[in-house]
This record gives sequence, C-alpha cells and structure tokens, in this order.
Amino acid sequence: GLASQHDPVHGGFGAAPKFPQPATLEVLLKYFFRTGHREALEMVLTTLRDMARGGIRDHLGGGFHRYSVDARWLVPHFEKMLYDNGLLASLYLQAYQTTGNPELKDTVTTTLDYLLADLRDARGGFYSARDADSEGEEGTFYLWSPQEVEEALGAEAAALFGRAYGVTPEGTFEGKNILNLQSGLDPLAKSEGVSLDELAASLETARIAMKEARSAREQPFRDEKVLTSWNSFVLRALAEAGGALGRVDYVEAARENAEFILQELFQNGRLLRSWKDGDSRIPGFLEDYAGLGNALLTLYETTLEPRWVEEAERLSHLVLHLFWDDEEGIFFDSPRDGERLVVRAREIMDNATPSGNSLAVEFLIRMAAFGDRQDLRRVAERVLCRESDG
Repeated sequence: GLASQHDPVHGGFGAAPKFPQPATLEVLLKYFFRTGHREALEMVLTTLRDMARGGIRDHLGGGFHRYSVDARWLVPHFEKMLYDNGLLASLYLQAYQTTGNPELKDTVTTTLDYLLADLRDARGGFYSARDADSEGEEGTFYLWSPQEVEEALGAEAAALFGRAYGVTPEGTFEGKNILNLQSGLDPLAKSEGVSLDELAASLETARIAMKEARSAREQPFRDEKVLTSWNSFVLRALAEAGGALGRVDYVEAARENAEFILQELFQNGRLLRSWKDGDSRIPGFLEDYAGLGNALLTLYETTLEPRWVEEAERLSHLVLHLFWDDEEGIFFDSPRDGERLVVRAREIMDNATPSGNSLAVEFLIRMAAFGDRQDLRRVAERVLCRESDG
C-alpha cells in the first residue's frame, strides 16, 4: 500500500503538499530490518535524501520546516515545529545506523544542534515552535537574493555558493531563493575540478558567513510553551544520538530535559502537559505519559542510571490507572478524572505525531521487557489484537 503511494523520484507519499511522515518511514525502515526487503529501504532513503537536500530543511541554521507545498520538497511552509525535528532526528539516526551514510549522520547532528541552539530553555526544556513569518511576510528570514548572498560572501565565494544552493536571479519563491541542494554536490565537485571534501569545506565556511549575516534579520516569533509529549520526542532523540554517536553533550542535554520535566511538569503525583515562564498547567494526556515513559527508558539504555527506569515504572502504573479501558481493550487519550466531554476520545491513528495508543503500546512492551512484566505485555497485545480484528 505504501509503495503504491510513494513518489519514486522525490520520495514521500502522494502529491503536494508533502509532509515528512516520520512514523510511516520508521515502519518501512523496521520492515526492511526484519525482512531485508530492499524496496522498503529505498523508499525511506529516497525520501530522507530529498528532504535533507530540499528547501524544507534549513541549510544554514539546521532543522526542518513543517511541510513542503510542492512535490519536490523545495518550497516549505516555513514554520518549524519541535515535534517534527525530534521525530526526524530519531528517524535519520536509525537510517544512518542501518546504512552508515554520512549525509544521514550530518542531518541528525545539524537538526539536534539547531534544537539546542534555538529552541532550548535555559532550564533544559524545549520550546514548541518558530513561526513562519517575520517582518510581516512568510519566509522572509530564510530567503536570499543573489545580491544579498554576494554582500555576505564576496563575489567569488557567492558564485560557488549560488551554484551549490540553487541561487538564481529568478528565484524560487516570490522572486527570492530558498537555499537547497537538490542537485547534490557530486556534479558540482566534478565541474569545479575539486574533491567532495574540498567543496564541502568551502561551503561550510560560506554557510557560517551566511548564517552570521542572517542573524541580523528580524527572527520569526518563537512559541515558548514547553509541551511534555513534544519534549519527550526530543529527549528520546538526544539520548539515542548521544549514545550512538558518542556525543556526551547530547546525553547531558537529554538528562537535563528529563530533570526539567520531572521537576516542573510532574506535580502531586501527576504529569502536566504544558509549562511556560514557570507556570505548569493542563492535566497530561496519554501521549504525555507514554511518550515520556519511552524517552526515559531510552535515557536509561544510554546511561544505565537506575533512576530513569524507576521513573518510567511509575509512569507505567499511571498509564494503566488513568487511561486504560479494560472492557474495550484500548486506551483513552484523556485521564479518567479529566474534563467531562461529550465523547472521551481514543485515537489509534498516527498522524504528524504518534497516537497515544501507539506510544502506550510501545512503552508497555518495552517496560515489560525491563521488569519481566507479563501483565503489561498482555495489555499491549490486547490493543494490537483489537485493532487487527477491527
């Protein structure tokens, strides 16, 4: 079914607009890992390659925009969301571990470095988003004319940078240019008569200068809410990448994020959803509890510090107590003592983020393995069997 929707040229699924869909791509990657099915892997790698080279990625500051309005991943909606970047960092890391492709590793590190540099609160939490607009226009912060590139780099370096990143007088968005590497660097290195390493070094110097020039512009608005579930995706990605890539700074950032959530968003024995300027509010949803539980298990796997698996165990009890419907064999999204609604929602489909039930099933299966808790495994299997029957 996924193969029938896949764009074999540019990757992704369906026509424009295109969203990253990290949950879908992770399924394909794990399917390849279990079966050796090459088509599944190629769908993942084509998509990740073209996303990383396209305008949906910020080639100066790092990180990904929310989605592409075209089929080529060239013209994004310029908003940056925390959840996209956390989930994509994990996905790119898994793809790098599968293939050893250094381009995938570079995407992991530049994405996480962006989150640490721009969306991290001084106390260790991560903010929710950067807006698409600045100076009253969408994308202004990210767009370049040839003249602006030349002012930042000088004529010779600007010409090389423009050939690499698709800078033209006509532009790609409202008369200006969205930086992209859609042609790749191999053809340019050959035409310039230099090695890939030499070209990459020249372009890195140019990117640093371009980023410095961009820093003088008015930045898009930053949404400084800290949301538990979205932070859990970043916490997990930092812990995974810190262990896999030997990045002690990522592990420390993951540890500080876990400390922040447990201190600021776990109160009176319950998890809260949102924090801003020291004010925590809104009872946590299933995705908050289960997402954090998964992240803490990953942090334990990376550090072997017992505290994190102990905190995860506490969350597993709350997941069952607050959200489990034993009669129906499924989890509710809101706690049993939460706001009274006409319908108490039970989401089973993954969308831009994994559903609460997805996260809960994964969490309980992992938790069962840590503590030989067959009761937790049985609950998770009931959810899976219920959906396969339905």
